[in-house]
Amino acid sequence: MEQAVRDGLIDFNPSRMSGWQRLYKKAEDELDDPRSLALNDWDTLDELATALVERSHNHYRGWGDIVRFAACTAARIGEVSGVRVKDINRFDWTWDLCRQTTTAPGGLIDKGTKGKRRRTVPIIEEIRDLVNWRMNVVGNDPMARLFTGPRGGRVTTAILRDATHWDEVVVSLGYEYLRRHDLRHTGLTWFADAGVPIHVLQKIAGHGHITTTQRYLHPDKSSIEKAGRSLSRHLSADRRTPQATSASSVPAEAGVRHLRLVQ
Repeated sequence: MEQAVRDGLIDFNPSRMSGWQRLYKKAEDELDDPRSLALNDWDTLDELATALVERSHNHYRGWGDIVRFAACTAARIGEVSGVRVKDINRFDWTWDLCRQTTTAPGGLIDKGTKGKRRRTVPIIEEIRDLVNWRMNVVGNDPMARLFTGPRGGRVTTAILRDATHWDEVVVSLGYEYLRRHDLRHTGLTWFADAGVPIHVLQKIAGHGHITTTQRYLHPDKSSIEKAGRSLSRHLSADRRTPQATSASSVPAEAGVRHLRLVQ
């Protein structure tokens, strides 16, 4: 549990808090249907980011930038904190995601990504102006952090929560159970709904197993219904096919019914 907190998968260790049953049920929902935790669209995300900035001390714009970037890249907050200027390629608009910020006994440190899986993530058009603005703010130093707190420090999911009064804001917007990690669920759900092939989505997400990625695919009920209609047509065609019989033929003795031989 403590490692999950450090990796940004959960905000706190439920074994250290009362009311853990509800938290456990929420974790089960995430494992079963992460799509249900995603924000609906860009306008919803933008509304959230704006509200968080307005609620923060001195209305620090950086918090909104972090939220928008995390959702649109399907990244963890710790991974967003780990972005350096040199990781961003503005020629093909990709992000070389290779590190994350995490807690350690001596404080916050940078280390490799979860599972040490380095990956390339697209930077979509909607956040390119944001990235350009951030790069102008931090200057030309390739090792400069692209996203920081108001004092230039590293960012964690807990820091973002406290600085923006996250829990109060999401409740006021009607998203009582929305957590920082749900920004990642949002991005992966959007990529899946956009028709990104599952093997590509797996690479963007950095999932070790394709079954994890499959949870983000939209249940395609239309294809299932189509399969049912196809079977009905097939069976109807069989019933309509005239049986070739001879007028002089003698009725055959009833044989034993058996399954059709499939070649």
